[in-house]
Amino acid sequence: MLDWDDLRFFLAVARTGSLSAAARDLRVTQSTVGRRLGSLEGGLNARLLHRTPEGYVLTLAGEAILAQAERVEAEARAVERTVGGRDSLLEGVVRVTAVETLASHVLPPAFCALQLGSPEISIELLANVRHMSLAMREADIAVRLTRFEQHDLVARRIGTMSHGLYASPTYLERHGPPDFTAGCPGHRLVTGLDGTEVPELAKWLAEVAPRATAALRTDSPEAQLQATMCGQGMACLPRLRGDALGHGLRRLRPPVAPAVVEVWLAVHKDNRRIPRVRLVIDAVAAAVRDLASPLDPPNLQDDTQPESRFPDPRPEQS
Repeated sequence: MLDWDDLRFFLAVARTGSLSAAARDLRVTQSTVGRRLGSLEGGLNARLLHRTPEGYVLTLAGEAILAQAERVEAEARAVERTVGGRDSLLEGVVRVTAVETLASHVLPPAFCALQLGSPEISIELLANVRHMSLAMREADIAVRLTRFEQHDLVARRIGTMSHGLYASPTYLERHGPPDFTAGCPGHRLVTGLDGTEVPELAKWLAEVAPRATAALRTDSPEAQLQATMCGQGMACLPRLRGDALGHGLRRLRPPVAPAVVEVWLAVHKDNRRIPRVRLVIDAVAAAVRDLASPLDPPNLQDDTQPESRFPDPRPEQS
């Protein structure tokens, strides 16, 4: 008889392409994933996934059942949410996925304060560039710098975040001030990987520095910041981080400032009334609201003007 729970393991391998990645997502051992996948294939008497040098890929039989397996999974998740929505206790695990800058520098103090009053709530904080599915219970709450489009989510804007173009004094000494009028020829950039950047910011950087070359691409904003401090290139960074480093980085003045991006929070509509989830939602929104000024600081009069002279690498007088 077919064990429907084996479908979870089939879907995890199909989505990640490897047993080890599926095991991490499901929080089981790699051997368990292999055994459960083998059990499903044995019960169906068909090979569903084929191992290649690049990872596991669907066979024709796997492609044939994929949509059905996803529907079974979605129905199972709906049952879980229906039952979970009746949970009225302020205890249990709440999983939050957020962009790295917020996960590292904004949310931890808020969660610490929350747990002083509600110690039975356990929080899992995932600083992950991959958009985790709220519908599939990969996370309970998501915080992103782009709007949520899924119809089954309840989302709201909770703040804004400013960015700037930064470089280290040592980088500017070596390469000179960027010529934005000419497109920054001879300069180097530290950027995000395709698919991990905020689209508005990636477009802006391509417009202000079209002749600069990429020195480093990474999916980590913190890695971008560290590489920029080391003098590897110029980078578009959150002002929350770049401004706080003082003379370690210089904020440059391109002719056009980068767009101020919005901070969005979302929860699945079936989970929004669970008390522990509601409490964490309020804590996240309050944390972003309380840091509104550092997240989106006011511009000085000349912040959007081109830098007219070479930035002085010497510390400014306080």
